[in-house]
Amino acid sequence: MIIPIRCWSCGKPLAHYWNDFKSRTDKGEIPKKVLDDLGIQRYCCRAVVLGHVELADTAARFKKV
Repeated sequence: MIIPIRCWSCGKPLAHYWNDFKSRTDKGEIPKKVLDDLGIQRYCCRAVVLGHVELADTAARFKKV
């Protein structure tokens, strides 16, 4: 639902990079370049950021039964 606070594998904090990553990729920048500029080098951390899908708005539409 929300970006994980830390990487699942190595434990590096990642949540503070999400807003910059999201805004820059929405403007059309290449995700690889953005991750390199932000200093996210480990493949496990890159997978967490690239694989994240924002579902909070989708889940909020459903009523609790």
